[in-house]
Amino acid sequence: MTTYIQNFLRFEPLLKELVARDVKIKYRRSVLGVLWTLLNPLCMMIILSVVFSNLFKFDIENFPLYILSGQVVFNFFSGATTEAMSSIIGSAALIKKVYVPKYLFVISRVFSSFINLLASFTALLLVMVVTRAELHWTVFLVPVPLILLVVFSLGIGLILAAVTVKFRDIMHLYTVFTTALMYLTPVIYPMSILPEWLYKVVMLNPLTNMLIMLRDVMINNTVFDLQSLVVATIETAVSLILGLYVFYKNQDSFILNI
Repeated sequence: MTTYIQNFLRFEPLLKELVARDVKIKYRRSVLGVLWTLLNPLCMMIILSVVFSNLFKFDIENFPLYILSGQVVFNFFSGATTEAMSSIIGSAALIKKVYVPKYLFVISRVFSSFINLLASFTALLLVMVVTRAELHWTVFLVPVPLILLVVFSLGIGLILAAVTVKFRDIMHLYTVFTTALMYLTPVIYPMSILPEWLYKVVMLNPLTNMLIMLRDVMINNTVFDLQSLVVATIETAVSLILGLYVFYKNQDSFILNI
């Protein structure tokens, strides 16, 4: 374990360069640049709020804030795992030339997505100010669900990156999967409208628990319960351990398939 930590610290400057590169590439030749990270969720929030608040009449006090918080969580997971999935394939030229710990490419994609998450979270705070939502002391607990979300996404990203090297079809199938997952995450709808069987299915989704935790501290001004924290921590740990295991078992064959 000490060897792995020392190796990681040795390549830390490279990781920073990879993160910076990923951010620059994403917003290359974009007039507004990173500002799109703020505008995109805000625009989608406005559209979804107008459509769903009038169409379904959800009984949610601050529906725009409810939607935006869901977007922040789900968009990060979807974006981070999608980017991580192609990280090894996209870095094939560098991997073939020099030795670099291959997991750095996955971490850099997730970290660059985390920068976008911070920008989206800024948009969430702006909406809270504009709508005069109450900011309670519980907001200081928001790093807990966000950190769990990032680590969970990293674990899933490691699995996807390793599997995609051999099975490129995963890149196309994953788009379908994330679309289905969005409907199994309470981004738009309240959990109270779900029948009991569907409620149980949605609660099996790890993103649901993390989203509820975030909404508790940001919107509901309450502290998430201990059970939710324990479950989310276990899910995150399983994701990371499984991701590291799958990636480690397959990384030696990457050079043969990229």
